[in-house]
Amino acid sequence: MNKKKFYITTPIYYPSGSPHLGHTYCTTLCDVIARGKRLRGYETYFLTGTDEHGEKIEKNAIAKGVTPQQFVDEIVVRFKNLWKAMCISNDDFIRTTDARHVETVKKIFSRLLKQDDIYLSSYTGWYCVHEETYWTETQVGEEHLCPECHRPVERKDEPAYFYRCNKHVDSLLKFYDANSKFITPESRKNEMINTFIKPGLQDLCVSRTSFTWGVPVEEDKKHVVYVWLDALVNYISALGYLQDDNSKFKEFWEDEDCEIVHVIGADITRFHAIYWPMFLESLGLREPNRLFVHGLLMMKDGKMSKSRGNAISAYPLIDRYGVDALRYYLVEEIPFGQDGVFTPEQFVMRINQDLANNLGNLLNRTVSMIDKYFNGIIPAYEKGVGPFDTDLEQMEENTISKYELLVDDLKVTEAYAEVMNLVSRANKYIEENAPWALAKDESKTRELSSVMSHLAHVLFTAGMLLKPILVTKSDKIFDQLGLKEEGRVYENIHNAHLLDNIKVNKGEQLFPRLDAKKEIEAIVEMMNGPKEKAAI
Repeated sequence: MNKKKFYITTPIYYPSGSPHLGHTYCTTLCDVIARGKRLRGYETYFLTGTDEHGEKIEKNAIAKGVTPQQFVDEIVVRFKNLWKAMCISNDDFIRTTDARHVETVKKIFSRLLKQDDIYLSSYTGWYCVHEETYWTETQVGEEHLCPECHRPVERKDEPAYFYRCNKHVDSLLKFYDANSKFITPESRKNEMINTFIKPGLQDLCVSRTSFTWGVPVEEDKKHVVYVWLDALVNYISALGYLQDDNSKFKEFWEDEDCEIVHVIGADITRFHAIYWPMFLESLGLREPNRLFVHGLLMMKDGKMSKSRGNAISAYPLIDRYGVDALRYYLVEEIPFGQDGVFTPEQFVMRINQDLANNLGNLLNRTVSMIDKYFNGIIPAYEKGVGPFDTDLEQMEENTISKYELLVDDLKVTEAYAEVMNLVSRANKYIEENAPWALAKDESKTRELSSVMSHLAHVLFTAGMLLKPILVTKSDKIFDQLGLKEEGRVYENIHNAHLLDNIKVNKGEQLFPRLDAKKEIEAIVEMMNGPKEKAAI
Protein backbone atom coordinates (compact mmCIF):
# COMPACT_ATOMS: atom_id res chain seq x y z
CA MET A 1 0.00 0.00 0.00
CA ASN A 2 1.37 3.41 -0.99
CA LYS A 3 1.93 6.01 1.68
CA LYS A 4 -0.41 8.97 1.84
CA LYS A 5 1.22 12.09 0.39
CA PHE A 6 1.19 15.62 1.74
CA TYR A 7 2.63 18.83 0.26
CA ILE A 8 2.73 21.99 2.39
CA THR A 9 4.14 25.43 1.58
CA THR A 10 4.76 28.70 3.34
CA PRO A 11 4.46 31.94 1.38
CA ILE A 12 7.78 32.89 -0.14
CA TYR A 13 9.06 35.79 1.92
CA TYR A 14 10.17 39.12 0.50
CA PRO A 15 13.86 39.65 1.43
CA SER A 16 13.84 43.41 1.88
CA GLY A 17 15.14 43.08 5.45
CA SER A 18 15.87 40.58 8.21
CA PRO A 19 13.12 38.10 9.15
CA HIS A 20 11.17 38.91 12.31
CA LEU A 21 8.92 36.90 14.60
CA GLY A 22 5.99 37.18 12.18
CA HIS A 23 7.91 35.24 9.53
CA THR A 24 8.99 32.77 12.22
CA TYR A 25 5.39 32.21 13.29
CA CYS A 26 4.15 31.13 9.86
CA THR A 27 7.15 28.93 9.07
CA THR A 28 7.06 27.23 12.47
CA LEU A 29 3.37 26.38 12.12
CA CYS A 30 3.98 24.83 8.71
CA ASP A 31 6.93 22.92 10.16
CA VAL A 32 4.80 21.57 13.01
CA ILE A 33 2.18 20.37 10.53
CA ALA A 34 4.82 18.80 8.26
CA ARG A 35 6.59 17.05 11.15
CA GLY A 36 3.27 15.74 12.43
CA LYS A 37 2.40 14.27 9.04
CA ARG A 38 5.82 12.61 8.69
CA LEU A 39 5.50 11.20 12.21
CA ARG A 40 2.23 9.56 11.23
CA GLY A 41 3.72 7.98 8.13
CA TYR A 42 2.79 10.47 5.42
CA GLU A 43 5.22 11.01 2.54
CA THR A 44 5.63 14.73 3.12
CA TYR A 45 7.21 17.57 1.16
CA PHE A 46 7.64 20.95 2.85
CA LEU A 47 8.60 24.04 0.85
CA THR A 48 9.60 27.54 1.87
CA GLY A 49 11.64 30.22 0.14
CA THR A 50 12.02 33.84 -0.93
CA ASP A 51 10.40 36.15 -3.49
CA GLU A 52 13.37 38.16 -4.76
CA HIS A 53 12.37 40.21 -7.80
CA GLY A 54 10.66 43.57 -8.19
CA GLU A 55 11.09 47.31 -8.16
CA LYS A 56 11.47 47.62 -4.39
CA ILE A 57 14.44 45.24 -4.35
CA GLU A 58 16.03 47.07 -7.27
CA LYS A 59 15.65 50.46 -5.55
CA ASN A 60 16.96 49.13 -2.21
CA ALA A 61 19.99 47.64 -3.93
CA ILE A 62 20.78 50.88 -5.76
CA ALA A 63 20.48 52.84 -2.51
CA LYS A 64 22.94 50.44 -0.87
CA GLY A 65 25.38 50.54 -3.80
CA VAL A 66 25.17 46.84 -4.65
CA THR A 67 23.55 44.75 -7.37
CA PRO A 68 20.06 43.38 -6.73
CA GLN A 69 21.51 39.87 -6.67
CA GLN A 70 24.09 40.83 -4.06
CA PHE A 71 21.37 42.54 -2.03
CA VAL A 72 19.06 39.51 -1.92
CA ASP A 73 21.90 37.01 -1.43
CA GLU A 74 22.89 38.72 1.80
CA ILE A 75 19.36 38.73 3.21
CA VAL A 76 18.40 35.22 2.07
CA VAL A 77 21.24 33.85 4.21
CA ARG A 78 19.52 35.41 7.23
CA PHE A 79 16.30 33.53 6.46
CA LYS A 80 18.12 30.23 5.99
CA ASN A 81 20.12 30.69 9.20
CA LEU A 82 16.98 31.49 11.17
CA TRP A 83 15.20 28.39 9.88
CA LYS A 84 18.18 26.32 11.04
CA ALA A 85 18.03 27.95 14.46
CA MET A 86 14.27 27.23 14.65
CA CYS A 87 14.83 23.58 13.61
CA ILE A 88 12.67 24.01 10.52
CA SER A 89 12.53 20.75 8.55
CA ASN A 90 11.82 22.11 5.05
CA ASP A 91 12.67 19.74 2.20
CA ASP A 92 13.44 22.58 -0.21
CA PHE A 93 14.13 26.31 -0.24
CA ILE A 94 13.05 27.96 -3.48
CA ARG A 95 14.41 31.31 -4.60
CA THR A 96 12.80 33.17 -7.48
CA THR A 97 16.31 33.94 -8.71
CA ASP A 98 17.08 30.20 -9.00
CA ALA A 99 17.76 29.12 -12.58
CA ARG A 100 15.16 26.34 -12.25
CA HIS A 101 12.49 28.84 -11.25
CA VAL A 102 13.40 31.33 -13.96
CA GLU A 103 13.21 28.55 -16.56
CA THR A 104 9.71 27.55 -15.47
CA VAL A 105 8.41 31.14 -15.34
CA LYS A 106 9.66 31.86 -18.87
CA LYS A 107 8.00 28.73 -20.24
CA ILE A 108 4.71 29.46 -18.47
CA PHE A 109 4.61 33.05 -19.72
CA SER A 110 5.28 31.88 -23.28
CA ARG A 111 2.57 29.23 -23.05
CA LEU A 112 -0.04 31.65 -21.70
CA LEU A 113 0.87 34.23 -24.33
CA LYS A 114 0.61 31.65 -27.12
CA GLN A 115 -2.84 30.50 -25.99
CA ASP A 116 -4.07 34.12 -25.65
CA ASP A 117 -4.45 34.07 -21.88
CA ILE A 118 -1.96 36.97 -21.90
CA TYR A 119 -2.12 40.03 -24.19
CA LEU A 120 -0.16 43.28 -24.67
CA SER A 121 -1.76 46.59 -23.70
CA SER A 122 -0.78 49.54 -21.50
CA TYR A 123 -1.34 50.49 -17.90
CA THR A 124 -2.28 53.89 -16.56
CA GLY A 125 -2.98 54.14 -12.86
CA TRP A 126 -1.65 54.21 -9.34
CA TYR A 127 1.13 51.92 -8.14
CA CYS A 128 2.44 51.14 -4.65
CA VAL A 129 6.10 50.15 -4.72
CA HIS A 130 5.97 48.76 -1.18
CA GLU A 131 3.03 46.40 -1.84
CA GLU A 132 3.92 45.92 -5.51
CA THR A 133 0.28 46.40 -6.40
CA TYR A 134 -1.71 48.58 -8.79
CA TRP A 135 -4.76 50.42 -7.47
CA THR A 136 -7.66 52.27 -9.05
CA GLU A 137 -8.45 55.95 -8.57
CA THR A 138 -11.30 55.03 -6.23
CA GLN A 139 -9.11 52.74 -4.14
CA VAL A 140 -6.35 55.30 -3.50
CA GLY A 141 -8.78 58.12 -2.74
CA GLU A 142 -8.14 61.83 -2.87
CA GLU A 143 -4.95 61.55 -0.82
CA HIS A 144 -3.50 58.93 -3.21
CA LEU A 145 -2.51 56.49 -0.49
CA CYS A 146 -2.17 52.72 -0.80
CA PRO A 147 -5.21 51.08 0.85
CA GLU A 148 -2.95 48.33 2.26
CA CYS A 149 0.11 50.10 3.71
CA HIS A 150 -1.18 53.72 3.56
CA ARG A 151 1.99 54.94 1.85
CA PRO A 152 1.83 57.40 -1.09
CA VAL A 153 1.32 55.74 -4.48
CA GLU A 154 2.91 56.68 -7.80
CA ARG A 155 1.23 57.47 -11.10
CA LYS A 156 2.31 54.94 -13.74
CA ASP A 157 1.84 54.94 -17.48
CA GLU A 158 3.66 52.14 -19.26
CA PRO A 159 3.12 49.27 -21.73
CA ALA A 160 2.33 45.97 -20.02
CA TYR A 161 1.12 42.45 -20.62
CA PHE A 162 -2.14 41.48 -18.95
CA TYR A 163 -3.68 38.17 -17.91
CA ARG A 164 -7.33 37.66 -18.98
CA CYS A 165 -9.07 37.17 -15.65
CA ASN A 166 -12.67 37.38 -16.85
CA LYS A 167 -12.10 34.30 -18.96
CA HIS A 168 -11.81 32.26 -15.77
CA VAL A 169 -14.22 33.92 -13.30
CA ASP A 170 -17.13 31.52 -13.84
CA SER A 171 -15.00 28.41 -13.38
CA LEU A 172 -13.37 29.95 -10.28
CA LEU A 173 -16.76 30.51 -8.65
CA LYS A 174 -17.80 26.95 -9.53
CA PHE A 175 -14.56 25.72 -7.96
CA TYR A 176 -15.37 27.65 -4.77
CA ASP A 177 -18.84 26.09 -4.65
CA ALA A 178 -17.52 22.57 -5.19
CA ASN A 179 -14.70 22.94 -2.66
CA SER A 180 -16.13 24.61 0.42
CA LYS A 181 -12.92 24.11 2.43
CA PHE A 182 -10.57 25.51 -0.21
CA ILE A 183 -10.21 28.85 1.62
CA THR A 184 -9.99 28.79 5.41
CA PRO A 185 -11.37 30.68 7.27
CA GLU A 186 -14.53 30.94 5.14
CA SER A 187 -14.78 34.68 5.77
CA ARG A 188 -11.79 35.11 3.46
CA LYS A 189 -13.68 33.42 0.61
CA ASN A 190 -16.62 35.77 1.10
CA GLU A 191 -14.21 38.69 1.06
CA MET A 192 -12.77 37.55 -2.27
CA ILE A 193 -16.19 37.21 -3.86
CA ASN A 194 -17.78 40.39 -2.51
CA THR A 195 -14.78 42.74 -2.61
CA PHE A 196 -12.96 41.66 -5.76
CA ILE A 197 -15.02 39.36 -8.01
CA LYS A 198 -18.60 40.70 -7.85
CA PRO A 199 -17.65 44.39 -8.48
CA GLY A 200 -15.93 43.23 -11.68
CA LEU A 201 -12.50 41.66 -11.74
CA GLN A 202 -9.94 43.61 -13.73
CA ASP A 203 -7.37 41.84 -15.90
CA LEU A 204 -4.10 41.36 -14.03
CA CYS A 205 -0.91 43.18 -15.03
CA VAL A 206 1.81 40.52 -15.44
CA SER A 207 4.77 42.49 -16.83
CA ARG A 208 6.66 45.74 -16.22
CA THR A 209 9.03 47.93 -18.23
CA SER A 210 9.96 50.60 -15.66
CA PHE A 211 12.56 48.38 -13.98
CA THR A 212 14.75 45.44 -15.05
CA TRP A 213 15.12 43.25 -11.94
CA GLY A 214 12.95 40.29 -12.84
CA VAL A 215 12.51 37.35 -15.21
CA PRO A 216 12.79 38.70 -18.77
CA VAL A 217 9.92 38.06 -21.18
CA GLU A 218 11.48 36.04 -24.00
CA GLU A 219 9.12 37.40 -26.64
CA ASP A 220 9.61 41.06 -25.65
CA LYS A 221 12.87 41.78 -23.81
CA LYS A 222 11.80 45.28 -22.73
CA HIS A 223 9.47 43.56 -20.24
CA VAL A 224 10.11 41.56 -17.08
CA VAL A 225 7.51 39.24 -15.59
CA TYR A 226 5.65 41.04 -12.84
CA VAL A 227 5.64 39.81 -9.28
CA TRP A 228 2.59 37.61 -8.93
CA LEU A 229 2.92 35.48 -12.05
CA ASP A 230 6.55 35.11 -11.07
CA ALA A 231 6.09 34.48 -7.34
CA LEU A 232 3.08 32.13 -7.38
CA VAL A 233 4.78 29.78 -9.80
CA ASN A 234 7.30 28.86 -7.06
CA TYR A 235 4.93 26.18 -5.74
CA ILE A 236 5.37 24.15 -8.92
CA SER A 237 8.79 25.31 -10.12
CA ALA A 238 10.28 23.92 -6.90
CA LEU A 239 8.83 20.53 -7.85
CA GLY A 240 10.35 20.63 -11.33
CA TYR A 241 7.38 21.68 -13.47
CA LEU A 242 8.45 22.06 -17.15
CA GLN A 243 12.00 21.07 -16.18
CA ASP A 244 14.09 18.05 -17.19
CA ASP A 245 13.65 16.47 -13.77
CA ASN A 246 9.94 16.70 -12.96
CA SER A 247 9.76 13.63 -10.71
CA LYS A 248 8.73 15.63 -7.64
CA PHE A 249 6.02 17.37 -9.65
CA LYS A 250 4.60 14.03 -10.74
CA GLU A 251 4.85 12.67 -7.22
CA PHE A 252 3.25 15.55 -5.32
CA TRP A 253 1.23 17.72 -7.72
CA GLU A 254 -0.02 15.35 -10.38
CA ASP A 255 -1.05 12.71 -7.84
CA GLU A 256 -4.68 13.59 -7.13
CA ASP A 257 -4.49 11.73 -3.83
CA CYS A 258 -1.75 14.04 -2.55
CA GLU A 259 -3.12 16.75 -0.25
CA ILE A 260 -1.70 20.18 -1.18
CA VAL A 261 -1.86 22.95 1.41
CA HIS A 262 -0.69 26.57 0.97
CA VAL A 263 -0.35 28.53 4.23
CA ILE A 264 -0.30 32.29 3.70
CA GLY A 265 -0.81 35.62 5.44
CA ALA A 266 -4.01 37.60 5.07
CA ASP A 267 -2.33 40.35 3.04
CA ILE A 268 -1.73 38.08 0.04
CA THR A 269 -5.02 36.18 0.05
CA ARG A 270 -6.34 37.80 -3.13
CA PHE A 271 -3.42 36.64 -5.24
CA HIS A 272 -3.56 33.07 -3.98
CA ALA A 273 -7.34 32.68 -3.85
CA ILE A 274 -8.16 34.32 -7.18
CA TYR A 275 -5.20 34.46 -9.55
CA TRP A 276 -3.37 31.27 -8.63
CA PRO A 277 -6.35 28.95 -9.37
CA MET A 278 -6.83 30.84 -12.64
CA PHE A 279 -3.18 30.36 -13.65
CA LEU A 280 -3.46 26.67 -12.84
CA GLU A 281 -6.61 26.32 -14.93
CA SER A 282 -4.83 27.99 -17.87
CA LEU A 283 -2.04 25.41 -17.51
CA GLY A 284 -4.46 22.49 -17.20
CA LEU A 285 -3.26 21.69 -13.69
CA ARG A 286 -5.12 20.80 -10.48
CA GLU A 287 -5.79 23.36 -7.77
CA PRO A 288 -4.45 22.96 -4.21
CA ASN A 289 -6.76 21.34 -1.67
CA ARG A 290 -6.47 24.03 0.99
CA LEU A 291 -5.52 27.66 1.18
CA PHE A 292 -5.12 28.42 4.85
CA VAL A 293 -4.96 32.11 5.75
CA HIS A 294 -3.29 32.66 9.09
CA GLY A 295 -3.65 35.85 11.06
CA LEU A 296 -1.01 38.44 11.81
CA LEU A 297 1.33 38.33 14.75
CA MET A 298 0.80 41.73 16.29
CA MET A 299 2.52 43.75 18.97
CA LYS A 300 0.61 45.80 21.53
CA ASP A 301 0.98 48.87 19.31
CA GLY A 302 -0.07 47.18 16.09
CA LYS A 303 1.34 45.14 13.22
CA MET A 304 4.89 43.90 13.70
CA SER A 305 7.26 45.53 11.25
CA LYS A 306 10.79 46.95 11.03
CA SER A 307 9.45 50.29 9.82
CA ARG A 308 7.29 50.66 12.95
CA GLY A 309 10.24 49.83 15.18
CA ASN A 310 8.34 47.13 17.08
CA ALA A 311 9.71 43.94 15.55
CA ILE A 312 11.38 41.31 17.69
CA SER A 313 13.77 38.66 16.47
CA ALA A 314 13.60 34.99 17.39
CA TYR A 315 17.32 34.73 18.17
CA PRO A 316 17.45 36.28 21.66
CA LEU A 317 14.35 34.28 22.65
CA ILE A 318 15.98 31.05 21.44
CA ASP A 319 19.23 31.88 23.22
CA ARG A 320 17.54 32.53 26.55
CA TYR A 321 14.64 30.06 26.58
CA GLY A 322 15.47 27.41 23.99
CA VAL A 323 13.90 26.71 20.61
CA ASP A 324 11.21 24.41 22.01
CA ALA A 325 9.75 27.08 24.29
CA LEU A 326 9.49 29.55 21.43
CA ARG A 327 7.97 26.99 19.07
CA TYR A 328 5.41 26.04 21.71
CA TYR A 329 4.48 29.64 22.39
CA LEU A 330 3.94 30.42 18.71
CA VAL A 331 1.69 27.42 18.21
CA GLU A 332 -0.33 27.50 21.41
CA GLU A 333 -0.67 31.19 22.19
CA ILE A 334 -1.84 32.36 18.77
CA PRO A 335 -4.95 30.60 17.39
CA PHE A 336 -4.19 29.46 13.86
CA GLY A 337 -6.26 31.62 11.51
CA GLN A 338 -6.66 34.50 13.95
CA ASP A 339 -4.52 37.51 14.78
CA GLY A 340 -2.37 37.15 17.86
CA VAL A 341 -0.54 39.62 20.08
CA PHE A 342 2.98 38.99 21.32
CA THR A 343 3.56 40.19 24.86
CA PRO A 344 6.45 39.38 27.20
CA GLU A 345 3.95 38.64 29.96
CA GLN A 346 2.12 35.96 27.98
CA PHE A 347 5.34 34.44 26.71
CA VAL A 348 6.67 33.93 30.24
CA MET A 349 3.28 32.74 31.51
CA ARG A 350 3.06 30.08 28.77
CA ILE A 351 6.46 28.70 29.66
CA ASN A 352 5.72 28.65 33.39
CA GLN A 353 2.16 27.37 33.35
CA ASP A 354 2.18 24.93 30.43
CA LEU A 355 5.77 23.73 30.10
CA ALA A 356 7.22 24.03 33.62
CA ASN A 357 4.23 23.56 35.96
CA ASN A 358 2.20 21.19 33.80
CA LEU A 359 4.39 19.06 31.50
CA GLY A 360 7.71 19.38 33.31
CA ASN A 361 6.16 18.82 36.71
CA LEU A 362 4.34 15.68 35.52
CA LEU A 363 7.58 14.20 34.20
CA ASN A 364 9.57 15.06 37.31
CA ARG A 365 6.95 13.70 39.73
CA THR A 366 6.36 10.52 37.77
CA VAL A 367 10.01 9.56 37.32
CA SER A 368 10.78 10.45 40.95
CA MET A 369 7.94 8.26 42.26
CA ILE A 370 8.86 5.31 40.04
CA ASP A 371 12.40 5.69 41.33
CA LYS A 372 11.25 5.82 44.94
CA TYR A 373 8.52 3.17 44.98
CA PHE A 374 9.72 0.65 42.35
CA ASN A 375 13.50 1.07 42.26
CA GLY A 376 13.20 2.89 38.96
CA ILE A 377 11.37 0.09 37.11
CA ILE A 378 8.08 1.03 35.38
CA PRO A 379 5.43 -1.51 36.47
CA ALA A 380 3.53 -3.54 33.87
CA TYR A 381 0.40 -1.83 32.53
CA GLU A 382 -3.04 -3.02 33.66
CA LYS A 383 -6.33 -1.44 32.70
CA GLY A 384 -9.00 -0.43 35.16
CA VAL A 385 -7.26 -1.31 38.41
CA GLY A 386 -7.83 1.88 40.37
CA PRO A 387 -11.01 3.97 40.63
CA PHE A 388 -9.63 6.70 38.37
CA ASP A 389 -7.86 4.55 35.77
CA THR A 390 -10.68 4.10 33.27
CA ASP A 391 -11.32 7.82 33.02
CA LEU A 392 -7.65 8.52 32.25
CA GLU A 393 -7.46 5.63 29.76
CA GLN A 394 -10.48 6.92 27.86
CA MET A 395 -9.19 10.47 27.84
CA GLU A 396 -5.83 9.32 26.49
CA GLU A 397 -7.47 7.47 23.58
CA ASN A 398 -9.87 10.36 22.91
CA THR A 399 -6.98 12.83 22.92
CA ILE A 400 -5.16 10.87 20.23
CA SER A 401 -8.27 10.74 18.03
CA LYS A 402 -9.11 14.42 18.54
CA TYR A 403 -5.49 15.43 17.90
CA GLU A 404 -5.38 13.63 14.56
CA LEU A 405 -8.71 15.03 13.40
CA LEU A 406 -7.86 18.59 14.44
CA VAL A 407 -4.38 18.58 12.90
CA ASP A 408 -5.74 17.17 9.64
CA ASP A 409 -8.21 20.06 9.61
CA LEU A 410 -5.29 22.48 10.27
CA LYS A 411 -6.70 23.39 13.68
CA VAL A 412 -3.24 23.18 15.15
CA THR A 413 -3.74 25.28 18.27
CA GLU A 414 -6.81 23.29 19.28
CA ALA A 415 -5.00 20.00 18.65
CA TYR A 416 -2.16 20.81 21.02
CA ALA A 417 -4.54 22.25 23.59
CA GLU A 418 -6.07 18.75 23.73
CA VAL A 419 -2.65 17.28 24.44
CA MET A 420 -1.99 19.73 27.26
CA ASN A 421 -5.44 18.99 28.69
CA LEU A 422 -4.39 15.35 28.90
CA VAL A 423 -1.22 16.37 30.75
CA SER A 424 -3.32 18.45 33.17
CA ARG A 425 -5.64 15.48 33.71
CA ALA A 426 -2.64 13.28 34.52
CA ASN A 427 -1.47 15.77 37.15
CA LYS A 428 -4.95 15.73 38.65
CA TYR A 429 -4.85 11.91 38.51
CA ILE A 430 -1.83 12.02 40.84
CA GLU A 431 -3.76 14.05 43.39
CA GLU A 432 -6.81 11.79 43.09
CA ASN A 433 -4.80 8.64 43.73
CA ALA A 434 -2.37 10.09 46.32
CA PRO A 435 0.39 7.54 45.54
CA TRP A 436 2.32 8.61 48.64
CA ALA A 437 -0.59 7.26 50.67
CA LEU A 438 -0.93 4.08 48.56
CA ALA A 439 2.77 3.38 49.15
CA LYS A 440 2.18 3.13 52.91
CA ASP A 441 -0.36 0.32 52.48
CA GLU A 442 1.02 -3.00 51.19
CA SER A 443 -2.46 -4.07 50.10
CA LYS A 444 -2.49 -1.14 47.66
CA THR A 445 0.70 -2.15 45.79
CA ARG A 446 -1.25 -3.19 42.68
CA GLU A 447 -3.08 0.16 42.61
CA LEU A 448 0.20 2.02 43.07
CA SER A 449 1.75 0.03 40.20
CA SER A 450 -1.19 0.92 37.99
CA VAL A 451 -0.87 4.61 38.81
CA MET A 452 2.82 4.65 37.87
CA SER A 453 2.35 2.73 34.63
CA HIS A 454 -0.57 4.94 33.59
CA LEU A 455 1.42 8.11 34.27
CA ALA A 456 4.40 6.80 32.32
CA HIS A 457 2.24 5.94 29.32
CA VAL A 458 0.51 9.32 29.34
CA LEU A 459 3.95 10.93 29.30
CA PHE A 460 4.92 8.82 26.29
CA THR A 461 1.69 9.77 24.49
CA ALA A 462 2.10 13.47 25.28
CA GLY A 463 5.77 13.38 24.29
CA MET A 464 4.94 11.74 20.96
CA LEU A 465 2.07 14.12 20.14
CA LEU A 466 4.19 17.12 21.16
CA LYS A 467 7.22 15.91 19.21
CA PRO A 468 6.48 18.13 16.15
CA ILE A 469 6.71 21.17 18.46
CA LEU A 470 9.20 20.08 21.12
CA VAL A 471 11.91 19.02 18.69
CA THR A 472 14.54 18.53 21.44
CA LYS A 473 12.57 18.18 24.68
CA SER A 474 10.34 15.31 23.54
CA ASP A 475 13.41 13.08 23.34
CA LYS A 476 14.36 14.25 26.84
CA ILE A 477 11.00 12.88 27.99
CA PHE A 478 11.71 9.55 26.31
CA ASP A 479 15.25 9.52 27.77
CA GLN A 480 13.89 9.87 31.30
CA LEU A 481 11.34 7.12 30.62
CA GLY A 482 14.27 4.90 29.59
CA LEU A 483 12.79 4.29 26.14
CA LYS A 484 15.26 3.20 23.46
CA GLU A 485 15.35 4.87 20.05
CA GLU A 486 13.55 2.05 18.25
CA GLY A 487 10.55 2.46 20.54
CA ARG A 488 10.09 6.17 19.77
CA VAL A 489 7.65 5.72 16.89
CA TYR A 490 4.10 6.93 16.50
CA GLU A 491 2.70 3.43 16.05
CA ASN A 492 3.55 2.69 19.68
CA ILE A 493 1.11 5.31 20.88
CA HIS A 494 -1.54 2.59 21.19
CA ASN A 495 0.83 0.04 22.76
CA ALA A 496 -0.13 0.03 26.42
CA HIS A 497 2.72 -2.33 27.30
CA LEU A 498 5.49 -0.37 25.58
CA LEU A 499 7.06 0.75 28.85
CA ASP A 500 6.57 -2.41 30.90
CA ASN A 501 9.60 -3.14 33.12
CA ILE A 502 11.77 -0.39 31.62
CA LYS A 503 14.14 1.40 33.98
CA VAL A 504 13.70 5.19 34.16
CA ASN A 505 16.58 7.66 34.08
CA LYS A 506 15.87 10.72 36.18
CA GLY A 507 17.30 13.80 34.53
CA GLU A 508 17.28 17.57 34.76
CA GLN A 509 14.08 19.60 34.85
CA LEU A 510 12.48 19.69 31.43
CA PHE A 511 11.57 23.38 31.67
CA PRO A 512 12.82 25.20 34.79
CA ARG A 513 10.31 27.69 36.18
CA LEU A 514 11.12 31.29 35.32
CA ASP A 515 11.27 34.36 37.53
CA ALA A 516 8.42 36.19 35.82
CA LYS A 517 9.41 39.76 36.72
CA LYS A 518 13.04 39.24 35.74
CA GLU A 519 12.24 37.54 32.44
CA ILE A 520 9.60 40.06 31.37
CA GLU A 521 12.16 42.81 31.85
CA ALA A 522 14.69 40.81 29.82
CA ILE A 523 12.28 40.36 26.89
CA VAL A 524 11.41 44.06 26.87
CA GLU A 525 15.13 44.76 26.51
CA MET A 526 15.32 42.31 23.60
CA MET A 527 12.74 44.21 21.60
CA ASN A 528 14.50 46.17 18.89
CA GLY A 529 17.85 45.01 20.25
CA PRO A 530 20.30 42.85 18.25
CA LYS A 531 18.30 41.00 15.64
CA GLU A 532 20.47 38.11 14.60
CA LYS A 533 23.70 36.25 14.78
CA ALA A 534 26.23 36.37 12.01
CA ALA A 535 26.13 32.65 11.46
CA ILE A 536 24.61 29.47 12.80
